[in-house]
Amino acid sequence: MKRSITFVLFFVFQGLFAQQSGLSPEDVANISQISNAVISADGEHIAYQLLVPANPKKENVPASTQLYVYNTETKTTTPFITEYSVSNLQWRPGHNSISFTTKKENDKTTALYEISLQGGEAQKVYEFEGNISSYNWQANGNKLAFVSAVKKDEDNMLPYQPEIYETNLKQASGYIVDLTNKNANKLEVEGHVTSVQWSPEASNLMVTAAPSSLVDDFYTSQKIYFVDANTLKVTAQVEHKGKLGAIDWSPNGKRIAFIAGEDKHDPIDGRIFIAETSGGTPQMLQEDFEGQFHSLSWKDNKNLTLLGSEGVYSSLFNLNINDKISKVFTSQNLNITGFSAATNKHIAFTANAAEHPRELFVLNTKNSSINKITDSNPWLKDRKLGKQEVITYKAKDGLELQGILIHPLEKSGKTPLITVVHGGPEAHYDNGWLTAYSMPGQVGAANGYAVFYPNYRGSTGRGAEFAKSSQGDPAGKEFDDIIDGIDYLIENYNIDKNKVGVTGGSYGGYATAWMSTRHTKRFAAGVMSVGISNNISKWGTSDIPEEMFLVHSRQRIWEDYKFYLERSPIFYADQGETPLLILHGKEDTRVDPGQSFELYRHLKTRTETPVRLVLYPGEGHGNRKATARYDFMLRMMRWFDSYLKEGVSEIPATQLELQEK
Repeated sequence: MKRSITFVLFFVFQGLFAQQSGLSPEDVANISQISNAVISADGEHIAYQLLVPANPKKENVPASTQLYVYNTETKTTTPFITEYSVSNLQWRPGHNSISFTTKKENDKTTALYEISLQGGEAQKVYEFEGNISSYNWQANGNKLAFVSAVKKDEDNMLPYQPEIYETNLKQASGYIVDLTNKNANKLEVEGHVTSVQWSPEASNLMVTAAPSSLVDDFYTSQKIYFVDANTLKVTAQVEHKGKLGAIDWSPNGKRIAFIAGEDKHDPIDGRIFIAETSGGTPQMLQEDFEGQFHSLSWKDNKNLTLLGSEGVYSSLFNLNINDKISKVFTSQNLNITGFSAATNKHIAFTANAAEHPRELFVLNTKNSSINKITDSNPWLKDRKLGKQEVITYKAKDGLELQGILIHPLEKSGKTPLITVVHGGPEAHYDNGWLTAYSMPGQVGAANGYAVFYPNYRGSTGRGAEFAKSSQGDPAGKEFDDIIDGIDYLIENYNIDKNKVGVTGGSYGGYATAWMSTRHTKRFAAGVMSVGISNNISKWGTSDIPEEMFLVHSRQRIWEDYKFYLERSPIFYADQGETPLLILHGKEDTRVDPGQSFELYRHLKTRTETPVRLVLYPGEGHGNRKATARYDFMLRMMRWFDSYLKEGVSEIPATQLELQEK
């Protein structure tokens, strides 16, 4: 009997111990989350997408996006499509069905499908000669506007064709089609069409287009046009210069609202504008808003629902066209990432938190109550997570800054620190879920690290002036802000100043390279991803040279080559003492892999410092596929463990064991 009790107690304590374990790289690779949600007009159903990762030890493919439907009346969830991925969810007006795009096994192109709310097999609605990249339903659900790029037939094809860089580009056009005869008519809009949207009364379309399909043009030169649905010709244009984001018709079709940059030098689309359908110059509302707007939806002809950020927190707002704003919902514990509103009933929104990735929530607009609908990772309840804290500190010049600190699960003496620098720099960290394949987050906390996420000057979420405050000063005060934050943590949070690591991707990779060379005495380890090492060669090899000029450098590199060289990590490579792991997608067009080759070669040739370069074939500006993501996190954590933990200081093995033990 005693022996039985002993065994029972053993398994009880074993279970309790398992509940206290922290997050592992395997856990991160297994995380599912809600990627999008669309509520029906009557507010009774919410169609949403569940992002499900592949097993990285079995197949290196992107995550799949599955379709589920939640009934707000019965409070039940039904899986609709789980065997293949779907995109571009919409409710088809008047048909009690959900439409989406996908490319099934026997499809030649990405086509439009729909599935009845009663279930059954999805049916193909329309297939075009090119992929349907986006679409919009006319109010009666019988006509369709869509965007597609059709491949041109090449004359005199030879067995071998050279590639002529940035010429003969594949351009997308806008089309409308009556599904009773399925004959598509092309809209007479010049350039590369990026979106189309019917007016509520179906007489006009709103079309966004860039001069070409170059990424640079998409960022810097998109325009809004109004097109007559009968003649297919442009009737008016909105006069605006700046980045362009979310856009929507008012219910009466008399005006539009859109989110965009305040001018061509604004690094983000984060301001709110109203424009008349006659075109002309739009009116900017909330000019003094010290935050960032993300998405919008008309509530009625005079009011808009908006999602916005203020610092590290997000809220849903009501904005009157007379420029009066109020908060509909706000929470310091939920980071809202998107919403879909039904008239005067429910708002469906996706949100993450310090305790969980993105899930689906429903806000009852009558009583302001919220319900968490999904629990995509129930096993997270068996993981212990580090405390997450929003901190504020001052830079040396007195500017107040925000950051987020994840505390280690266990502390013993002084704490090693991993600093995670966001890219952009036009981005920011919210007080939500901060763990991903490239962000140590709770995996770092489980391994005894404090993990710091600074929102340095030039970050978003604090207004246009703050977002522009780092322009013309690359690697200057913006990166000094990061070091000031680290000093604040060393002074106030018992951080070991000799065990500080840094990581980040893109512009965060630039920061990592800069800290590992220019400020090498401060950092004991670095993990750089798709980062910049030479600002001069970066300009000539990137797909966004004009965007870089307009919203980052504000001067041409040939106006001061010396300045840009001295703001490049390779300039200080000879003094680099920080062991550096460099990771890069081999097909990256945003930051050419040559940037990583350059820094690797400089460090390898000019120093004895440990350096390793890892390339990911088939990946671009960040990893999308399961094994590549898993490999990234394993390498990152092993690198930090090798150089930030006591008694360990040797370069990790080149190959990783990814198979089951």
